Amino acid sequence: MQLNYQHHWIIDNMPVTWCYDVEDGQKYCNPGFPIGCFVALDGRPKDACIISSEFNKKNTFYLFNHVDITITYHSGKDENWPGARLVTARLEPKSYKHTDINKLTCEEPPMEIPAETTSKLDLIYSYSVKFEENNNIKWASRWDYILESMPHTNIQWFSIMNSLVIVLFLSGMVAMILLRTLHKDIARYNQIDSSEDAQEEFGWKLVHGDVFRPPRKGMLLSVFLGQGTQIFIMTFITLFLACLGFLSPANRGALMTCAVVLWVLLGTPAGYVSARMYKTATQICLKVGTQGSKVLMIPQAESQQIRRCKPVLNCLYVIFCFPRIVFADFFIMNLILWVKGSSAAIPFGTLVAILAMWFGISVPLTFVGAYFGFKEKPIEHPVRTNQIPRQIPEQSFFTKPLPGIIMGGILPFGSHQMYYMFGFLFLVFIILLITCSEATVLLCYFHLCAEDYHWWWRSFLTSSFTAVYLFIYAVHYFYSKLQITGTASTILYFGYTMIMVLIFFLFTARPKCVVVKFAVVRSHINVQCGCRSDPSLEVLPAIPDPF
Repeated sequence: MQLNYQHHWIIDNMPVTWCYDVEDGQKYCNPGFPIGCFVALDGRPKDACIISSEFNKKNTFYLFNHVDITITYHSGKDENWPGARLVTARLEPKSYKHTDINKLTCEEPPMEIPAETTSKLDLIYSYSVKFEENNNIKWASRWDYILESMPHTNIQWFSIMNSLVIVLFLSGMVAMILLRTLHKDIARYNQIDSSEDAQEEFGWKLVHGDVFRPPRKGMLLSVFLGQGTQIFIMTFITLFLACLGFLSPANRGALMTCAVVLWVLLGTPAGYVSARMYKTATQICLKVGTQGSKVLMIPQAESQQIRRCKPVLNCLYVIFCFPRIVFADFFIMNLILWVKGSSAAIPFGTLVAILAMWFGISVPLTFVGAYFGFKEKPIEHPVRTNQIPRQIPEQSFFTKPLPGIIMGGILPFGSHQMYYMFGFLFLVFIILLITCSEATVLLCYFHLCAEDYHWWWRSFLTSSFTAVYLFIYAVHYFYSKLQITGTASTILYFGYTMIMVLIFFLFTARPKCVVVKFAVVRSHINVQCGCRSDPSLEVLPAIPDPF
């Protein structure tokens, strides 16, 4: 009671609400009601003790051991359908000191429990139920009275408008770069005839021969992008269906069930994206064909990389890298709930069913997607990559990798609220995608202008660093807002937080990598690069398809 713990009851998939008056004559309907309340030593009532002047004894707890429940239903006798449908369920908590279980009345004094009490107490709980008919409330709109009473609607609109201002600012910056600065750069570079003059220029044009150089750990990057695609599509479809009303809050667990099923069925896009990005980002697994009687020429270094192609390993990483971490974490959390005897623990049969869906549906679909991904040609780059890497000049503090990544994650994290309506949530979802993509494009352009061409991992980590801020905020919330003392509860909190942070990390990475890749390719398509033949090329025998 001192921590304001609350009951949460459900009738016909509707929360039993406690409605009370708040400021400006408005009424707030809380989907829960407190166990009791406490009056401090100075006589100041806390939390729900303000509802009655009878709660006035200092250093005393008052237990709410009686509830008056009011059930409102919509009758079908006038609409040619049998029975009735529940449309609202309200209650009012009260406190009575019952002395005789056979003679319960509602005229007894409040149930007082002095704070210094150490002896065992026998408590009697009671309730009353009243049914009311109201045919003006339709069953389809029975949640409206709860949502309309939420006092956070204006705050949510303010938060959304704040995010929209940030998006408009970033959009203006990106438009200025693409339409003015970048356009002028391309026009100036295309007017240069001699390569000697081109070398005297500065900016992103100087790294055109290195900007598409394969990144380090290309295998891991492609796996992250594949799994990020799977999570991104799953989130988008789930929120879209929820906005259309297919996932009603009346059907408990529908949102999570839909997300899990979609994740299982989206193994094909994950495998396809990972396989194709593996070929593109690492420049290996390239198929060497022939033109008539001539064998295509490729650099000797690339021919050695082709022999290191590992398509099956790439597919296995997509299947097991992220899911095994989530499943292991979730299994440990569920094991703790089993040991504690919690009703929130998932039955063992459900876990087996999830594993069966994973191995029986998701794994084959991922292999199918990887097969077609490796059969596709890699994304062609508009300029050739130099054999010798260009030396990167000394970078300023703000163009170094770590400061840029840290700064890039601030903007998406800048506005955070709890959203109760799927419409608000879907709108903020779109704003988050735009903010992440535009912030990453801006930072990538600045780094290329500083002649730093290592943009692959930087574009991946820039907005994904928002997940680190999310974890830091979760730690701050744990120590400043929550009062969890048990070891099991602490492990559960941080265990589920780690799952959420990991999903958010992969989710924010995929869309902005696509946008940055498109921006880099598009900017170099318009530059005429007089690339001469490389003397390191040699004629090699044809190599069969590695898949």
